[in-house]
Amino acid sequence: MKTKNKIILLVISIISFTFFLITIDMIYNFRSYGIKSIDDKAKAIAKTVEHSLTSQMVSGVIDDRELFLGQLEDIPNIDKIWLSRGQKVIDMYGKGLNNETARDEVDRQVLETGETKKVVNDHIFSQSTYRITIPYNATSKGKIDCMSCHTNAQEGDTLGAISIQMSIDDSKQIGIKTITDTLLIALVLMIVIIFLLNFLISPFLSLFDSIKKVMNKAQQGDYSYRIKNPSGKEAKDVALWINGLLEKLEITLEAIDSKISIFLSENHKITDKDHLINVKNTVDRLSDVYKFRKTIEYDETIDDVYNRLAEVLKIKLGITKFNFFEISTISNECKLVHNEAKIICKIFEEGCRADRTNTIIDSTQFKDICPSCKACDKQNYFCVPYAISNELDLIISIYTDTVTQTVKVREMIPYIQDYVDAAKTVIVSKKLMNILEHNAQTDALTGLKNRKYLEDITPKVTSQTKRSGITYGVLLLDIDFFKMVNDTYGHDVGDNAIKIVSQTLNENIRESDIAVRYGGEEFVVLLYNCDEQGAIDVAQKIRTNFSKKNIPTGGTNFIQKTMSIGVSIFPNDTLELEESIKFADLALYEAKNSGRNKVVRFDKTLVN
Repeated sequence: MKTKNKIILLVISIISFTFFLITIDMIYNFRSYGIKSIDDKAKAIAKTVEHSLTSQMVSGVIDDRELFLGQLEDIPNIDKIWLSRGQKVIDMYGKGLNNETARDEVDRQVLETGETKKVVNDHIFSQSTYRITIPYNATSKGKIDCMSCHTNAQEGDTLGAISIQMSIDDSKQIGIKTITDTLLIALVLMIVIIFLLNFLISPFLSLFDSIKKVMNKAQQGDYSYRIKNPSGKEAKDVALWINGLLEKLEITLEAIDSKISIFLSENHKITDKDHLINVKNTVDRLSDVYKFRKTIEYDETIDDVYNRLAEVLKIKLGITKFNFFEISTISNECKLVHNEAKIICKIFEEGCRADRTNTIIDSTQFKDICPSCKACDKQNYFCVPYAISNELDLIISIYTDTVTQTVKVREMIPYIQDYVDAAKTVIVSKKLMNILEHNAQTDALTGLKNRKYLEDITPKVTSQTKRSGITYGVLLLDIDFFKMVNDTYGHDVGDNAIKIVSQTLNENIRESDIAVRYGGEEFVVLLYNCDEQGAIDVAQKIRTNFSKKNIPTGGTNFIQKTMSIGVSIFPNDTLELEESIKFADLALYEAKNSGRNKVVRFDKTLVN
């Protein structure tokens, strides 16, 4: 249905509904007003009859009341007037000349209750009447004392009632005429409005239909349609504005779509024909990648970055089976850095074809494409290489079980590229930071942690001990007569001796334990979750094994040295780790003074 027809139909409906409401309201008001007017008139007549009858009774001419009532019936719109005597009046004076008893049930109810009763008979096409029956109640108040004549009555007794039946056709006719006039006015108004609508707004409605067609095409992604042949100056202006806006929008969206896509992977091409949807999707991807980049910049470790990238694959891209590998382009060393699936290829033994060829490996294209994955018959796999830096490549291996999963992964590869590109600089910077931090905390000669590292972890070890109650065995050790080695054989041999100490420590402590070159020939060992006897046993083992080591002095010559070790238990001996190291130093001093080549457990007597 055209817009114009819809508007005309709507206007007709509104006017018709308004007229209907007005008609109902007028009928109700006319009826209420007519009944109220007749009700007031009937009450006035009843009061007049009451006074007249009372006067006639006092003056002794009550027998002429029929003449009086007959005259009242000649008043316009009054059909009937009659009196009904109450029982107490009948007892004293009888039923009257014309049997003035209750004529119907209404009279009887009024005489019994003493309350006025009204009856309205409405008929549209026949006579409508209004009947009111008003009681006369005995009272001793006022100018006339009813009980003076009606000695058997009491205050408030109903002595009689007057019934008046009146026609209300006059009010009904006035209402019908008014409603008819209103209907004619409404019809004339409706015709005028329809004419004005058709004459004045037809150009705008035609323009609206054209706009609707153009916007419908734009909603479908086609911004090339324009409004054609508008009529009227205002319509032409509006058409000019809308056509200009659509042209700018089309050009701008095409430019944005082509330029903004350069920030995403080259393989990413959105096929939606709506440029606005293309721009939205591209901006959404850029926003997600940007948020990912800003988040990983604040992650502390590379592991956190890889975990974050894994969350993207699982949550955003719906990929669940995959692994991340780092491969050095210099040494070809391969390292698993994140694991979400079982490794089903021999990447560590035979290398990675994806890294070697720098191409995506897709087993759905060639079944045996990768020699390292000959055992992968039951699963499809993708190996996607990403160059992180000149020295590092990242390989993402993805496994799929169904054709649907394979198709989805193939579609998601450009998205993975976007996130990897965003993570490249962060991975490189964190690797550099790790190298710097490792160098700053590692002793260059022995490869053990240095004193700075010990100072950095002391608060962490202390809080861990207080929180979990874990004890540490603290060993402080050094080589006996080390200065003599340097003086006799030179510092190169002294360095060899220190390296032998670090080798001995690595051979005799666990991965959870911490070995630190404390300074010169002194070493500190923190034995994690170790009691007193365990610490002493480890110290004796280190001391014994070191004494058996050969320290080369040049050519085929070598020497053997011993060491002394002091032992304390943290936090049993003290609540501060620094002080526990000092206690171990006191025990070491005691071992030196008491003959060397021994292990001494700290006790409080060494403090004095």
